[in-house]
Amino acid sequence: MKIILIFLFCSMCSIAFAQQKLTLHFKHKVGDKNLHLFTETYENSFGETFTINKFKYYISKIVLFDSDAKQYAFPNNYYLIDAADSASKSISVFTTAKRIASIQFLIGVDSIKNVSGVQTGVLDPMNGMFWTWNSGYVFAKLEGVSTAAKVPGNLFSQHIGGFKNGENATRQIMLTVDSWQLTGKNLITIEADINKWFQSTHTIKISQHPICHSPGELAMQFADNYANMFSISTTN
Repeated sequence: MKIILIFLFCSMCSIAFAQQKLTLHFKHKVGDKNLHLFTETYENSFGETFTINKFKYYISKIVLFDSDAKQYAFPNNYYLIDAADSASKSISVFTTAKRIASIQFLIGVDSIKNVSGVQTGVLDPMNGMFWTWNSGYVFAKLEGVSTAAKVPGNLFSQHIGGFKNGENATRQIMLTVDSWQLTGKNLITIEADINKWFQSTHTIKISQHPICHSPGELAMQFADNYANMFSISTTN
């Protein structure tokens, strides 16, 4: 009888702490259109037409909240989402959570990593997301072509970063999932609407600011805007 009880107890513990895989898939859109690099022309709310050649950003500090507000954190995980790399757009984590009520994550790289010297993996400067002159990471990058950009080649290039006081461009995102239970595929699709990069909290026209390559007030305005890009699209 004692052996049976021990077996039952161990089985219950195993079930209680069993981990499930949860995948967050990031889908990029421009308004109601899917993002296609280089080939498709889009229009923002100012009537400026543009094509996008590059769209990349860092996701870190993921925290899952269940319906009882219990947290399941992944503080040391960093991900580089690249519109040109389909594999990078799906993030998988393993959790003992049974029901997800909300998801929190950081856009950008925390100050500790910014001052920790050369990193590896997705934080490797070879990924083109590090300012060697500024010893800091580019948190989000948008590049393309627009006739509204009155610069050589009509190129716009917006590299957003900054981690110091007064110029911090990291932004925390909180998305509600309506107390979704982890079963089956455990896939949550998160949409990022690039139109909100230009207009959300602030109005930023390509014609006025085609280039942003340094921390500061403009970079923080872009950060305020991209904090509003994300929404839950589908769960299954």
